[in-house]
Amino acid sequence: MSAALKVHSAGPALSLQDLGRRGWLAFGLTRGGAADTLALHEGAALLGHSAECAAIEMTGMGGTFEATADTVIALTGARMTATLDGAPLVWNASHALPAGAKLAIGGVQAGTCGYLHVAGGFDAPVQMGARGSHLNAGIGGLLQAGDELPVTGATARSGYFLTPDNRLAGGTIHVVCSIQTTEFSEETRARFAATAFRRDPRGNRQGVRMDSDGEGFFANDGLSIVSEVIVPGDIQITGDGAPFVLMCESQTTGGYPRIGTVIPSDLPKVAQAPVGAPLQFEFVSHEEARALETRARAAIKGLAGQVQPLVRDPADIADLLSYQLVSGVVSASADPFET
Repeated sequence: MSAALKVHSAGPALSLQDLGRRGWLAFGLTRGGAADTLALHEGAALLGHSAECAAIEMTGMGGTFEATADTVIALTGARMTATLDGAPLVWNASHALPAGAKLAIGGVQAGTCGYLHVAGGFDAPVQMGARGSHLNAGIGGLLQAGDELPVTGATARSGYFLTPDNRLAGGTIHVVCSIQTTEFSEETRARFAATAFRRDPRGNRQGVRMDSDGEGFFANDGLSIVSEVIVPGDIQITGDGAPFVLMCESQTTGGYPRIGTVIPSDLPKVAQAPVGAPLQFEFVSHEEARALETRARAAIKGLAGQVQPLVRDPADIADLLSYQLVSGVVSASADPFET
């Protein structure tokens, strides 16, 4: 029997995800893929495989799992409680998963979407160039208790970690002007940029609603806008004046006016913002956006060099003698209670 990861129990929103499907937009299918693509790159750095490998995306809570053969896993993205046969596991790290051991992943502690990777990725069927699910398009589906996901059987090192970046609590989101940005008055655009938004409970892989205390945002002639191509990152303003950031499984066309577009490297921050997290949009020029994207891609390429062992081997510490290895001495003959 081939190696597999058994799903004993599953949270309400677990699915297999990779970097998505390219080249299908003209046919009505957005790229899809992981809501937090950076988490896939982190898992790849920890396990030494390609970021194209599929992982389990867990929104809100995880599940319980068992491997039928020894493997190595990595946990990235939103921080969740995790134990292996009852012993706690460090998040954003790689761990050995022996055959028959019970891996339990509980509720989210920070962020929204956590990711469970296995060495070499899951050996799911390739459909339209990818292994992951596109839930809105009906490709693949949610994982259920009793599912068995075949794994490649690849080997990887365990006991390594990555220091996570700060993307699990909202923050500043950089946007560029969209096709309809000029349909909004300068005053409206300035108010939009100055507004402190909150992640609304209404959000999924298709889009995330933004909530605020002030009045809504409206285009000058929003009713005359025809349906046209849209892409993930576009910020649509719906009829009630609320912004929606379109996410990885957004539709391909739409008629709501777009006040701006989130740059790709900031979409993981939107995806990971928990309900109520503060978010603020900052307009940047296309030149500034390119610089931010270039910096983000360089950081991804450097992830492998940032991986560190959870427990350092003294043989690998070049400056071992500079550490204070003994903090004091005791006498074997003196009475410790004698004053």
